[in-house]
Amino acid sequence: MSCLRRIIYLWILQVLYLSQNVCGARHKYVTCGSVLKLLNSDYRVRLHSHDVKYGTGSGQQSVTGTELQEDVNSHWLIKPEMGKECGRGELIKCGSVIRLEHSATGKNLHSHYFSSPLSSNQEISCYGEDGVGDTGDHWVVVCSGDYWTRDESIMLKHVDTSHYLATSGRTFGRPINGQMEIIGVHSSSGAVHWQAAEGVFLHAPDITAKHMHTMHTEL
Repeated sequence: MSCLRRIIYLWILQVLYLSQNVCGARHKYVTCGSVLKLLNSDYRVRLHSHDVKYGTGSGQQSVTGTELQEDVNSHWLIKPEMGKECGRGELIKCGSVIRLEHSATGKNLHSHYFSSPLSSNQEISCYGEDGVGDTGDHWVVVCSGDYWTRDESIMLKHVDTSHYLATSGRTFGRPINGQMEIIGVHSSSGAVHWQAAEGVFLHAPDITAKHMHTMHTEL
């Protein structure tokens, strides 16, 4: 990630933080254009990436789980699937297809049929340049209601391989010592549940306040 890109990214987060406006029920939803951290409900680690490549498998940028709450490398931007659009602050419907762009490096959360390095499950990586990748970046939001809410645990199902985003519980050595392996698994049982944690949540007008546009942040 270039120095200029990092400065711009941190500046945007600061502006959004200073623009917070606490307002009602809209803040319970996860929305398009929001930047958030995803917390694994079972192992209590946050989905994380960094400019460290796997030494096996695809050799792409690694994805891990970290116990650190404050790490800036755990922010993910919610985007629509390729070829589609969604408005800033539009609610994410259960069953919709999204992409998650790693904010610090501009690569998308990705999977494919390579084996993961520690448990030999399916590898999860970050792929693409400046937010542009391929269909391996597509994930279905699996949740129980009409829309993804911040207080519920959801699953993310990979479109191309039908595997669920999960953690194996195994941890890496150097250079990412102590961080947990993130994998794809074929079953919806196990450590496959994720919850929206800290982030910048954008909100467009809703049916109760069509004249308002609010943003709420909990970095």
